[in-house]
This record gives sequence, structure tokens and C-alpha cells, in this order.
Amino acid sequence: MVTIHPGSEKGRRHPLVAVIGAAEASEQQYAQAQEIGARLGQAGVDIVCGGRSGVMEAVSRGCCEAGGAVIGLLPGTNPADANPWVTYPLATGLGHGRNVLVAQAAPVVIAIAGEYGTLSELAIALKTGRMVITLGGWVDIPGVVPAQDAEHAVALALTALSSATPEVSQE
Repeated sequence: MVTIHPGSEKGRRHPLVAVIGAAEASEQQYAQAQEIGARLGQAGVDIVCGGRSGVMEAVSRGCCEAGGAVIGLLPGTNPADANPWVTYPLATGLGHGRNVLVAQAAPVVIAIAGEYGTLSELAIALKTGRMVITLGGWVDIPGVVPAQDAEHAVALALTALSSATPEVSQE
């Protein structure tokens, strides 16, 4: 596995990947999201997500347990609404409008199943030039890159990040 940034030395920023998906995840979707979060966290990548339940909770948990940080962009005004694994809960008060922020917060977006909210984030990400990797759905949308499993999704994301994320100088 490729490591983008080894640790959090002064002068370095961790790259971000946005993870979007179902608020009510199946056991399989939860496990996939948790594995994606763990693999990204282990690679030195932080996550931005909607900060609530389902896929968002699972990816947050995986990343947090692997030592990564999670930014949760919440639809409401109460930071306490974030799942317990969100490192930085940001209460936007924007409702579904926060989907635009999630979709544009990172150069790579991984979509795990989901419904219309996920579809809106996916469409915004594509419209604004983000790489969109899908797992468990949305494979018929032009521009998305389907992944075979969680490991493949992370490998695709890390490859995209390594070519798009310059190292930040410590000078």
C-alpha cells in the first residue's frame, strides 16, 4: 500500500478523501466503509464525510481507530449530532446543502451505496472535476470508477492522491 504522508510532521498536511454513502448501511456496507476508513487512516490520509450514521459512522470509526482524523460536515447546527468517531464536527446548519461542501472538500470521493443524498454528492463531485470511486452501486454513471472491493477503492484513491497531492515543503 502506498503511504502519502508518513505521520504529521510540522509543515505537512494530510491529504483528504471524501467518503459518501448510505445513512442506513447494511452490515456489508458498514464493514466496507470501516475497512476503507482504516486503510486510509493507516496510509496517512484523513477523511471528510457527512459525520452522521451508517457509512459515515463506519468510515469515521475505521479512520479514527487507525490514527487518522475525520472532519464531519453536519447538516444541522449541533456539533453533538456527530457520530463518536468524528474528530472535527462542523455544524453547518445547511441541511442537504452541506452535500456541496462534502463533495468539494477533497480531490477524491469514494461513494459506498447510498440514495439520493449520495447521488447529489456524487454528481457535484463529478461536475467539479473530482475523481469519484464507487463501491456497491452507481456504476452506470459516466465518469465514475467502479472498485471491486474496499482494498481496490483505497488503492485507486491513493494512486490518484499521489499524482495530485504535492508534498508541502518544511522550509
